[in-house]
Amino acid sequence: MVEHITLKVEGMSCQHCVKAIEGNVGNVAGVSKVDVHLDQGTVDVEFEKDYVSLDKIRNTIEEQGYDIA
Repeated sequence: MVEHITLKVEGMSCQHCVKAIEGNVGNVAGVSKVDVHLDQGTVDVEFEKDYVSLDKIRNTIEEQGYDIA
C-alpha cells in the first residue's frame, strides 16, 4: 500500500540540501517519490509501508544533518 507523508524538515537552505535529501531518501528501498520544498521547509515522500518504515525515512533525513520538526 502506497502511503504519502509530508515532513517538516529544519536546516534546509540551498539546492545542495534538496539534492542530498532527494538522493538519499530516493535510494531507500520502498520509496517511490521524494519532493523537497525548500521554500516551505517540507519534504513529501511516497513510500510502500510494507517495505519501508517511516522511522527509516526519518533516520535517513536526520543522517544528512537535518532535523525533523
